[in-house]
Amino acid sequence: MNSISIQNLTKTYAGGTEALKGVNLEVASGDFCALLGANGAGKTTIIGILTGLVNKTSGSVRIFDYDIDQNHSKAKKVIGVVPQEMNFNIFERVEDIVVNQAGYFGIDRTTAFAEAEKNLKQLRLWDRRHEIARNLSGGMKRRLMIARALVNKPKLLILDEPTAGVDVELRHSMWEFLGELNGQGVTILLTTHYLEEVEQLCRQAAIIKDGQIIANDRVKNLVKLVAKETYIVHVDEIRSLEKIRGYNPVVIDENTFEVELSKEERLNEFIAYLSQLGMMVTDFRPKGNRIEKLFLNILNSKTEAGIGA
Repeated sequence: MNSISIQNLTKTYAGGTEALKGVNLEVASGDFCALLGANGAGKTTIIGILTGLVNKTSGSVRIFDYDIDQNHSKAKKVIGVVPQEMNFNIFERVEDIVVNQAGYFGIDRTTAFAEAEKNLKQLRLWDRRHEIARNLSGGMKRRLMIARALVNKPKLLILDEPTAGVDVELRHSMWEFLGELNGQGVTILLTTHYLEEVEQLCRQAAIIKDGQIIANDRVKNLVKLVAKETYIVHVDEIRSLEKIRGYNPVVIDENTFEVELSKEERLNEFIAYLSQLGMMVTDFRPKGNRIEKLFLNILNSKTEAGIGA
């Protein structure tokens, strides 16, 4: 069974703007899928239609066994949504925000408090349950929205930029939590601007541009299209620079340089090579927006094949 089945989906807003132009997308039950695209590409419109906040113009959408036109209320009960923008009452207590959400699904108070406790503990917010949400940090507010989205035990969790603006440590802890959740059978649809997030978490990725899906494949196949990647390398001290000339290093300061690596080159092997040269790596991260590179490579390949963007 597919958790999401979208066929020939279109959306034209008042004024004539075509947000979606015949989108087709299927996400298998239990899969972890990324929906990628630039701002204005149509991601938010698709999410809005899936969650009932936006009316489609034409096409069909099914959530598991439920057609969203014929079984709208049943479809909503199996969905949990974490929006990009904070949309809770910042003057409510943390625990109340989660419990009150359960009321929209007809969940009794005893069960709601039990689910709130479980979710808040999993997301490391239980000790803040009596505080008003206004006092939480940005990362805590994002975790609170996830706890709220899980209170009805959804079969499909939709996450719109869940790690935007959070620090690296918190991002990785959220990756771990979402991976465990997916391992329990929850289907997850994720929008993000971090390609490393997609590689870490997702098995499927669909790329949308100007209201059309231009690529839809397993993540391992898509990332191969990014042939080379530039990394920023921090070391204790730059030594033997001549021996890494083949990697086109660009020195930034006495401890930092940029280097270009192909997808075939293993990062661990390169770090080990630097160690052999007497350079201890203290930080190693990709430079720039890999999503944009992926978009450009896909668009260029389609244009060269005569398909067009």
